[in-house]
Amino acid sequence: MNKQSHKRRPTALHLNPEQLRGFFLAHLNRIRCAKSHLYERLPELEEQADFKDLKQAISETWEAIGRQIARMDEIYVLLEEEPPKAYADELVEFLENGFSAIFQDRATVKLRDLSIIFYLSLIESIELVSFQILHMAAVDFPGKQIRQLLQKNFDESKADRVLFLQITAVYIN
Repeated sequence: MNKQSHKRRPTALHLNPEQLRGFFLAHLNRIRCAKSHLYERLPELEEQADFKDLKQAISETWEAIGRQIARMDEIYVLLEEEPPKAYADELVEFLENGFSAIFQDRATVKLRDLSIIFYLSLIESIELVSFQILHMAAVDFPGKQIRQLLQKNFDESKADRVLFLQITAVYIN
């Protein structure tokens, strides 16, 4: 028999509800902290951007992030939990390092705008995957509301990611 014909299928993880809830909350906390940090910092990026379409995309992303944070806060209410108060997290540190790198290209407008686009595209990719995994992890939670809120956040992150890719194509060409 051909070894290729017997592809290994992943085995299902069997987690108890407490383990799954702990995983879910830890990662929801991380993404909420990252979103909150980004929400605070995006106006600075908008000021630094030169390309009109990029400025508009940053403004729209800022508004979308506000809605996403509100949805995440709704999830905390549904789970009878409190949102995190502090930003001490490796994801926020990663985001801040990327943010700081943008200012290194301050002198060259095109490089600065390209750095902003790269930074925001990278963030949207991380958020997209995060919301997708949280959506899957919430499968056994009671009701559909949490999954619906996560799906809306996933859809917005996906749209933002596409927007930044389109802006990149226009900007480079």
